[in-house]
Amino acid sequence: MRLEGKTAIITGAGNGMGASDAKLFASEGANVVLADIDSESGKHLEDEISKAGGNVQFEFCDVSSEENWQSMISDVINKYGTLDILVNNAGLSSTFTSDILSTDDWHTIMNVNATGVFLGTKTAAEIMKTQGHGSIVNISSIMGFVGGEYGHPAYHASKGAVRIFSKAMAVKYGPYGVRVNTVHPGFMPPMVSSNHGVGSKRDDYVSQTPLRRSGESIEVAYGVLFLASDEASFITGTELVIDGGYIAQ
Repeated sequence: MRLEGKTAIITGAGNGMGASDAKLFASEGANVVLADIDSESGKHLEDEISKAGGNVQFEFCDVSSEENWQSMISDVINKYGTLDILVNNAGLSSTFTSDILSTDDWHTIMNVNATGVFLGTKTAAEIMKTQGHGSIVNISSIMGFVGGEYGHPAYHASKGAVRIFSKAMAVKYGPYGVRVNTVHPGFMPPMVSSNHGVGSKRDDYVSQTPLRRSGESIEVAYGVLFLASDEASFITGTELVIDGGYIAQ
């Protein structure tokens, strides 16, 4: 198994891409910590993975709270003695709000998508530094590279921040054996809402994707698994784009 004996925290693990990551990691032998603000979904997935034979636990975590991060990572270290992998997957979508110029919504999106990644990465990296190893995978988006017509500009700003922040942390923590990379999904059914989910707008996005289809969360999960695993032991500070060719145009 590719993650045998490793301990991984996955945020936003209750649904969508986070849930796919969690199930795949568990099947590859990891001790999986499901971190989510949605306790109902998180506990449901905990039960599903446990029944399938996986080693899993749910932890409530508001990723925008530094206290939540410190408490959760302390619990993980006390139980498993190590933290090998962090996947910062939790985030708000570009269609979180219908008011694309709302200042309050700007702050909300940035707090979760950017500050949440900052808090998780810095807290985990300090633990991994003392261990002399670790892999952090931060989920950005193709919208961290390009602009878009729909959704709040804060989404693009936050995902761009994740991309550059991760490079800075890769440089800072590389000498201690800690790797930090980003994954940039394209249009995925679990990620879409309101504007992106239905009708002509959805068809437009798919028609602009060279593979002429939306992705599946498991296709992203395999990319995350690769970067988290020892197979990517000489890869840090880089981006893995999983978008069907969208930004190649």
